[in-house]
Amino acid sequence: MLAFTKKTNSAALAFLGGGAFWFAIGATYGLFSAIDLVAPDFFQNIAVFVFGRVRPTHVNTVIYGFITSMLIGCAMYMVPALLKTRLWSERLGWVSFVLWNASVLSGPIGFPMGYTQGREYAEYLWAFDVTLMLALLALIVNIVMTIAHRRENSLYVSVWYFVGTAIWISAVYPLGNVMWHPSTGAMPGLLDSIYLWFYGHNLVGLLLTPLAVGAAYFVVPRITKTPLFSHTLSLVGFWALVVLYTHIGGHHLLQAPIPNWLKTISVVDSLMMFIPVGAVLANIWLTARGKTSLLWKDPAGRLVLFGTLFYLVTCIQGPVQSLPSVQRLTHFNNWVIGHAHIAVLGFSGFVALGAMWHVLPDVCGKKIWSQRLVSLQFGLVMIGIVGFFVVLTVAGLIQGGSWYNGETVYRSLPLITPYMVMRALLGLFIIASAWVGLVNFIMTLRHGQPHISTPIEEAPS
Repeated sequence: MLAFTKKTNSAALAFLGGGAFWFAIGATYGLFSAIDLVAPDFFQNIAVFVFGRVRPTHVNTVIYGFITSMLIGCAMYMVPALLKTRLWSERLGWVSFVLWNASVLSGPIGFPMGYTQGREYAEYLWAFDVTLMLALLALIVNIVMTIAHRRENSLYVSVWYFVGTAIWISAVYPLGNVMWHPSTGAMPGLLDSIYLWFYGHNLVGLLLTPLAVGAAYFVVPRITKTPLFSHTLSLVGFWALVVLYTHIGGHHLLQAPIPNWLKTISVVDSLMMFIPVGAVLANIWLTARGKTSLLWKDPAGRLVLFGTLFYLVTCIQGPVQSLPSVQRLTHFNNWVIGHAHIAVLGFSGFVALGAMWHVLPDVCGKKIWSQRLVSLQFGLVMIGIVGFFVVLTVAGLIQGGSWYNGETVYRSLPLITPYMVMRALLGLFIIASAWVGLVNFIMTLRHGQPHISTPIEEAPS
């Protein structure tokens, strides 16, 4: 085992496998929460299955266990490939893997038993905040040292995004989880909401988004065999992301008595997100111009391509729903849940899956066991996520319209019951896609045909 931890790309493979595993677990917990919304008494008040416990288990396992783990695994392969060198320390990569998964595992074990800080996206107990931070610090050291020992002078934009992600989230995570208050993990009063949504929105914008964008910038030029359209435009998107995204969490608190200047900044910066999003999508799509058929025919490329389309939808809907006049109908209801699913699973989740299937043969030295199963996974998750988006958006508008016209929450619930049933049924497609992917991953490692890895020199530069 110790010898394996020194093998090239072994840490990347571990993160990729962890991501595939946690996708299956996280999606399954999502079904439990969907059942609670359809039939609250189904589990007979069994404590480990109540909505308030399975929902954070689902959310954290998907964000940290599935998407982030999978994209970190991709980054641990892509960074050395782009820099034409080896990862500085495979064993340090394994240290990151063990610490990271200790935090993720604490969710499915601890949350159902009530061991949580009870703050959205910040539920991990303090001890596991510490292990996650240590994992991030080990990751930063590994990436920086790999850069320091590189044989490629230029730093391709994917490297910028991966390094930036590790540094940004290492700064944001302790603030959002209020790690200097271990006993509560929270600030007093309204100040806690400001801290929480500064962190909660940046969890998407400074963790999932830059990891997914960095992976897309690697995969699309490689599949289309086309140089990146514009390195300058890629850096515009990079810097605009960190400048604008960090301030938009306040648009979740427009109904709260936070300072008006903070509300104004959050709305204005939300609307200005068209700059980094437009720069990224224009760059990727212009790179693939005339060669989108190559992305469509490649099962991994197809996932990344549709991930970028969902990114467009997400970043049209997000700024619009930040407007106070729109929030009168959309806030605190299923509209926001539909938006969250299209952002997390639709954008970063699709890109994570596509990037994983693209690099896996180079990482493990074996061809994908079944490309048909990759296509099946794409079809299943596509049905699920599009259905989720439509059903939850409609349910949210029904709720918002009812409340706006003075109806009580209790009397509006029967109106959305059919949509909650459809949500649960659509979730079965996503769960099936996760388990299909896990089986395909395992079978690739066990029975995949030998694959000659693409030389490092052929990575996009």
